[in-house]
Amino acid sequence: MATINLGNIKFNWQGAYNGATAYAVDDVVSYNGSSYICKLASTGNLPTNTTYFDVMSQAGTSGTDLTSTLTTQGDLVYRDGSGLQRLGAGTAGQVLQTGGAGANPSWTNLSSDFVKLAETTVSSGVSSVGFDGYFSSTYDRYEIVCSNFHVDSVPDMAFRVYIANSAHTSSQYVNTNAFQYTDLTPSHSISQQSSTSVDYDAPYDLWQSNGDNLGSQSTNGCYIHYTIYNPLNTTDWKMMQFEVGYGQASNNIAMQRVFGHGVLKNTSALTGMLILPSAGNITSGTFKLYGYK
Repeated sequence: MATINLGNIKFNWQGAYNGATAYAVDDVVSYNGSSYICKLASTGNLPTNTTYFDVMSQAGTSGTDLTSTLTTQGDLVYRDGSGLQRLGAGTAGQVLQTGGAGANPSWTNLSSDFVKLAETTVSSGVSSVGFDGYFSSTYDRYEIVCSNFHVDSVPDMAFRVYIANSAHTSSQYVNTNAFQYTDLTPSHSISQQSSTSVDYDAPYDLWQSNGDNLGSQSTNGCYIHYTIYNPLNTTDWKMMQFEVGYGQASNNIAMQRVFGHGVLKNTSALTGMLILPSAGNITSGTFKLYGYK
């Protein structure tokens, strides 16, 4: 009876590929993490040569593509239309924004109807606190809010603006002040006082708290709220307002609140806002600048 060679009747595992080994049909080898089956007798032909081998199982990435894609602290990885891509870190304060389906993510500046633009904390004596260079067409109202405000003297509080990055000290400020306080005597009376509009002529005398010496409260921190409207407008005078308040237990005052409003008789675009006492230094306070749409 004739003999028929049926060849291999099962796969023959041969281990890692060796170029010096003669491989027969149905021999299986491993190469670079994948496995290949021989389909034509071969010696010295790499398993990636499709004339002699077919892929039996394909190796995954094992994370090596992430190692080569992510190169710097703060990197993120995303997939674009063809594969994994690196998104480098944005600048401080930016947020991650999606471009929607079919688009790549990106870093962008935070934009909302209300956003904190800057912050500074005072822990030792400084003559003033200001924020300059933050105004843009994105917002039309800006506010400085300060908590735990203290000074080392008994001054009035002054409020200025920056024009072309310099503090504006001319006598173009027209101001209306008013203040009220609650007296913690048994009558719990409320007293109010107001003053008429005046032009301040001294360079530092712009929008002061009009002689009430709010800054003198060394043991009871003040709060400050200072607002400017449409600072980039070059057609109209600039509208501004302020509010300052504190509690004074020694005089039985629960809250003394000084507020005022007025205009700067100047049509130049403003670049910033400044708060300073008329004497002495600011010794503490957390100041925050906000923008509003």
